[in-house]
Amino acid sequence: MKASSPQVVNSLDPRGWRETLRLGRDAIRHAFDGKVATRPLLMRYRRLVDEVLQSLWSAVHLPATASLVAVGGYGRGDLFPHSDVDVLILLEANPDGATQAAIEHLVGLFWDIGLEVGHSVRTVTECLDEARRDVTIQTNLLEARYLCGERSLYRDFELAFRAELDPQVFFEAKLLEQDQRHARFNDSAYSLEPNLKESPGGLRDLHNLLWLAQAAGIGRRWSDLVEAGLLNAGELRQIQALERFLFGLRFRLHYLAGRREDRLLFDYQNALAVQFGISATATRRASELLMQHYYRSVTIVAQMRDILIPGLRARVFPVLAELPPTALNERFQVRGNMMEAMDEGVFEREPGTILECFHLLQRHPELQGMTAGTLRALWRARDRIDQAFRRDPANRARFMAILREPRGLTWAMRSMNRYGVLGRYIPAFGRVVGQMQHDLFHIYTVDAHILKVLRNMRRLNIPELAHEYPLASRLISGFEHPEVLYLAALFHDIAKGRGGDHSTLGAVDARRFCRQHGLAPDDTELVAWLVSQHLSMSATAQKQDLSDAGVIAGFARRIPDERHLIALYLLTVCDIRGTSPKVWNAWKGKLLEDLFYATRRLLGSDSSQPSGISVVKAEAQRILRLYGLESNVQDVLWESLDDSYFLRHEAQEIAWHTRLLWKLADSSKTVVRARLSPIGEGIQVLIYSPDWDQLFVRICGFFERLNYTILDAKIHTTRNGHALDSFLVMDDAQRKVPYRDFLSYIEHELAKLLETKSLPQRAGLGRISRHLKHFPIAPEITLRPDEKGVFYILGIVAGDRPGLLSAIAQVLHQHHVSINAAKISTLGERAEDTFMIQGEVLAKQKSLMLLETDLLTVLKT
Repeated sequence: MKASSPQVVNSLDPRGWRETLRLGRDAIRHAFDGKVATRPLLMRYRRLVDEVLQSLWSAVHLPATASLVAVGGYGRGDLFPHSDVDVLILLEANPDGATQAAIEHLVGLFWDIGLEVGHSVRTVTECLDEARRDVTIQTNLLEARYLCGERSLYRDFELAFRAELDPQVFFEAKLLEQDQRHARFNDSAYSLEPNLKESPGGLRDLHNLLWLAQAAGIGRRWSDLVEAGLLNAGELRQIQALERFLFGLRFRLHYLAGRREDRLLFDYQNALAVQFGISATATRRASELLMQHYYRSVTIVAQMRDILIPGLRARVFPVLAELPPTALNERFQVRGNMMEAMDEGVFEREPGTILECFHLLQRHPELQGMTAGTLRALWRARDRIDQAFRRDPANRARFMAILREPRGLTWAMRSMNRYGVLGRYIPAFGRVVGQMQHDLFHIYTVDAHILKVLRNMRRLNIPELAHEYPLASRLISGFEHPEVLYLAALFHDIAKGRGGDHSTLGAVDARRFCRQHGLAPDDTELVAWLVSQHLSMSATAQKQDLSDAGVIAGFARRIPDERHLIALYLLTVCDIRGTSPKVWNAWKGKLLEDLFYATRRLLGSDSSQPSGISVVKAEAQRILRLYGLESNVQDVLWESLDDSYFLRHEAQEIAWHTRLLWKLADSSKTVVRARLSPIGEGIQVLIYSPDWDQLFVRICGFFERLNYTILDAKIHTTRNGHALDSFLVMDDAQRKVPYRDFLSYIEHELAKLLETKSLPQRAGLGRISRHLKHFPIAPEITLRPDEKGVFYILGIVAGDRPGLLSAIAQVLHQHHVSINAAKISTLGERAEDTFMIQGEVLAKQKSLMLLETDLLTVLKT
């Protein structure tokens, strides 16, 4: 069915044009449902909009010398169902009042009939001035296409714009813009909800290649690049197939969302898979299979980008191409600033050179990559990496040389993954390429996460970055054989998705690989041990009471020696940081440091870190003297506190509490004080109040209403019946409020709330996120006595949502269970909370079952 041409009785009545657009869009949607290919539908929609705009232009009285020009994606002809329609109203001179009124009328009509138009009004001179200042505007104008009006004015603009365009300046500006855009997405195309237009490897990267080709004077179509010798016929077919796939995804996504939407959100992934005819298997969702196809597609886009940009650069900067090559060795040479194989057949004849070329580029950081011909030859030869290749001692030595090279490791591994080399050399790694993770705190595919952990580990070894993580950088600087750490990073999640414990399965893979590659027995066992234990340190730090000597002793029994402890600490830091930019915070960093130091003391190698109640008290007294307080001011307060208080608080925190409370030890007044946390993030809040049943519930509700997350709660009851509670809270919304004002607000409002002692309303659970709707987390409850038999440890795993902590606290209160401490850990949208609790109900099996049932009811609500 062909989209009908506009036919309207009253040329300025928007209702008729609106109906014309509706009918045309409906016809396109009908054709789409009938499985018509996307590209013809894009062109058909463009023609529909062209005809409507041209007719409206002729109906409005604009100067005869003006032109209407399509720019941006509309100028290129890529008009998706809900794309903006970008137009330029080109004038010969600045508009007078009548012209301005006519333009406003025209633009108003565009919107009235249902077109989302982005418009600009400029003269030719203004276009050139704006293009000089902003490469984005220059790019939009590069796509300019005449629609109607004075054609000679458009030709003048086109000639002036082409004459003004400096290909070299434009080339560098667009590559810089591309780098900045990639950085906004953490330089990863492998997030679980990628933006198929803007993310690395998305449509914008394909557009960028064509823009560079236009600036170089080659043309605006992929076939022009073939004629210029920059693409071969096979690559042309491949890039056109990639473009069709991405176009099809975006077209369908717009229809599914009912608006302009370029993010492949979980909400749409399964429906998109169905539309592409993809069915679920016994082990994988249809959406996972679709997304794996997407990830592999954007990897090929990145390969095409690497192949084409050097060739385009040589056209734009011919001086580089004219430089005579210089030899690197008997197989490779430098041409311009790129590495080139002297004979492109070398990879087929001598497959070991596949690894050699990456090692050479590591050793020559001045080079920017490989020439297009070399990359093509490398890609063609990747299948030579087979079992015989992997068994070859020379190739094993080359791979270890890449790991041991002091620079370029992250680049080498990412590039080897991009070109299919890493997955073929380590087949277990190849199985996780593009594999999604639905745990709601890993936001990358398994392979992308592994490489981010490897990057994080490598960054610790760069002296210029030592300020980022001082302890980790100091520890790794003295670590013998750092390649052990890199191998642990490569293998720690390599067995995900196989079924079973991925830590155990991955340790088997790691041990085999290390033995095959000649690592010393001690190093081999360390790598395998790290893979098997890579979750243990974070679990202990975030879920257990580190003031309990039994917890530390239990963890230390799993650590063979200090080298194992250091390696596990480094891997844990890098692993957590590699899950998502939002998961790591200073509190997690401090917990890991505390566990590291406590364990090292127990292993007997850190006498510089004394411990014990007497030491903590002495240090707190020293701090108090710095504030000019007499040596005995703390006596009354400290006599009301038992040993557990001094075990669970650091000296500086004890000193802070004492400075605030030494005069109020027997007061019935509620005291709330807040300060910026010494760890560098969050707020520390002290609450001193006569104890009462609903105190913890009321505090939780207060911070939840502020959208603050409670990261840590230390609940202590003094011998004189007061609650001395310490909370660490963090702002989820990251509001830019002056901290002094906000600390004062917390102190005043929370104290007022607690002094009323009115019964709080039952906490209402907020809405679950759309992620949790698609990938719900089955609630888990564990309850066990601690090692001393004094408290019970309640562990809760559930999907996070507003009000969850208050709801849990209310259930515990209803069962007469008191909370002695709480650790609140949020990993993305997964809550993993641990409570140290007491209560008579915990000793009765029937009562325990009722408590667990009520908790599960809350968690499932």
